[in-house]
Amino acid sequence: MKIVEGIYYSKDHEWIKVEGDKACIGITDYAQHALGEIVYVEMPEVDDELDSGDAFSVIESVKAASDAYMPLSGTVIEINEELEDSPELLNSSPYESWILKVKISDLSELDSLMNHEDYKAFCESESH
Repeated sequence: MKIVEGIYYSKDHEWIKVEGDKACIGITDYAQHALGEIVYVEMPEVDDELDSGDAFSVIESVKAASDAYMPLSGTVIEINEELEDSPELLNSSPYESWILKVKISDLSELDSLMNHEDYKAFCESESH
């Protein structure tokens, strides 16, 4: 299982890369392994305002459909249109294949997220 240093993680297995007041959000390697072969990604709309905990995407695999949840509040400023034609990018390169970019509403929400070491321990505790 690959875990990247220098980004944030949520308990719902999303990763968050923060640059100033903006964030890229995607699903982790752990999540894509659990889902299996991804065949479709439902995207939010640009300008959608989402709160922490809101579902922002439905990710369908050959096994199941799963919601992805907002790790922090923000306004959607961009979606990864590549995923519309190539959803399998979430399997092959989960940390390069972001789903959406948001303008963060409340930077203090980052305090509730995990760093790579905490996330690794969290995943290890889940797999027992």
